Amino acid sequence: MKLKLILSAALMAGVISSTAATQPAAAPASTNSSPEATMKALFGDPVIVKGKGFEIKQSDLDEVLTGAKANAAAQGQQLPPEFSVAILNQLITIQSLLQKATPADRAVGDAEANTQYTNLLKRFGSPEAFQRQLKAVGMTVEDLRNKAAQEAVAKATLKRELNIAVSDESAKAFYAKHAADFEQPEMAHVRHILLMTVDPATRTSLSTNTVAAKRKQADDLLKQIRGGADFAKLAKDFSEDPGSKANGGELPEFPRGQMVPEFESTAFSMTNNQVSDVITTQFGYHILKMIDKTAAKKFAFSDMLPQVNKTVAEICKAELESEQIKERAPGYVKKIRDELQVEIVDPALKALDESVRSQAEASSTNAAAADPAK
Repeated sequence: MKLKLILSAALMAGVISSTAATQPAAAPASTNSSPEATMKALFGDPVIVKGKGFEIKQSDLDEVLTGAKANAAAQGQQLPPEFSVAILNQLITIQSLLQKATPADRAVGDAEANTQYTNLLKRFGSPEAFQRQLKAVGMTVEDLRNKAAQEAVAKATLKRELNIAVSDESAKAFYAKHAADFEQPEMAHVRHILLMTVDPATRTSLSTNTVAAKRKQADDLLKQIRGGADFAKLAKDFSEDPGSKANGGELPEFPRGQMVPEFESTAFSMTNNQVSDVITTQFGYHILKMIDKTAAKKFAFSDMLPQVNKTVAEICKAELESEQIKERAPGYVKKIRDELQVEIVDPALKALDESVRSQAEASSTNAAAADPAK
């Protein structure tokens, strides 16, 4: 969707890598242990942050970083070193706010986390598919729900502490200004079978003979489908896309601009129940079957957005609340960190944090000097 305002929480986004049909996936996690468990076994699990009422261990940071790194790798990107400090400071803020949380804050946060979890299940199609994706980045459903709940409770606490409030009139004015953000483009819903011509871990091309064999297999599968064979069953038996094969090759709905060009152009040119020819992408050979397409739609202010179980009005208010939080939160967060005597005790992380802060302060000073009006 074009609804950039309704992105899931950053934590959840970090563990959702695109399936092999769209972008390079991260290498599968070990079947014996998660990356965090391996690091813990080798180096222990030291406390890296201390504060009144809480502490943060290395495994807490590594768990979030693993998901973020997997998601970045899926986009062909690499996270900069300072990203770890940014994540660490987010964890510090969450834990600091949890010390201020009331029972009402916890109730609001738990309800929001449940909504986010329900929406993610819809995106992945089934609990099994969601669990497989989490396993690929070394997380469990319980881990994700607990961390999402903490984040949501922290946000509810921050809103209460900062007296964040948005009127209906302000929300309507925001909608009028950003109506284009509440347009849903045409969406395609397909099944696919993928036979990979690259190594899933290294992304290097397979041998010429192997690629030729894969093409022959794809042609044979297409022939079976044209002859009446069950597409979903063949996908379960032969597809090499781990994110969709268990669901009979079914992918979540997607708009234009999300898939690789060859995949997208084929999908949006098809009609319901039509099966494509064998198409070639950077990942290998695909066969698509169109389930259905959803026409473009513009959502009104009072409309419910089924993807997030919230109305447009609620989304507009949430965005305005976020703007208020962004403006008011830095000073408050610094205050409670001082109150709770928060200290980064890991020397390397502390030095990196101080370096990042110094660079940010220098940049701010230079910007102010360049523009006296500010």
